[in-house]
Amino acid sequence: MLENDTVMLGLTSLRDLYDLGGVVILLLMLLSVVSLAVIIYKTLDISIASRRGRRVAINALDLWETGRRKEALLELSGQRTGLAHVVGVAMQAHHYKQSHALAREELVRIATALLERMRSRLRILELIGSISPLLGLFGTVLGMITAFKGMEAAGSQIDPSVLSGGIWQALLTTGVGLAVAIPSVVAHQWLERRVEVYSHELEDRVTRVFTADLQQSAEGISILSESR
Repeated sequence: MLENDTVMLGLTSLRDLYDLGGVVILLLMLLSVVSLAVIIYKTLDISIASRRGRRVAINALDLWETGRRKEALLELSGQRTGLAHVVGVAMQAHHYKQSHALAREELVRIATALLERMRSRLRILELIGSISPLLGLFGTVLGMITAFKGMEAAGSQIDPSVLSGGIWQALLTTGVGLAVAIPSVVAHQWLERRVEVYSHELEDRVTRVFTADLQQSAEGISILSESR
């Protein structure tokens, strides 16, 4: 019985929304549900992806930069995902003296695929953030047309309260459209920034693989200078 009452209450709420803003309000509510689902999913997905293999990659880089190259390669053996995989490919290319051009192409391919997977579905948030205000404005225009059409039909017997009520209902769609768009845009920018930070980390870790020899040479020169 309680479940039936809940269902009826939900249907009544949907009817009320439809009466206030028409189909536009229902579309905006649907977009809000989609936006919330994407935000939750991508927040978890990006958090997991950015942490996958990170600790292993950091440990391997520490070994690599101290000259323990074979131990570093062993640390990353079998890693096929995340930061550890990209760093492992870079170390293998450098250790086995592979062509820098070929190594670069492969690293770009792997990193691009990883970042594109992290960015997947973020376009949905951008789209919702763009079209929600337009849908709200569209609903407002339709509402204003209905309100002024009612004024014309009423002729000289115009009730100001009817007009103001019609305008209020029309403006409601703009408010709902903005309420859906603002969180979607903010979430999209925040998630994009997290992917960008991860991209910079990828670039930094791979660069450290190829510049480790320079760091060791600089340390050796510094030690010789101090001994003199």
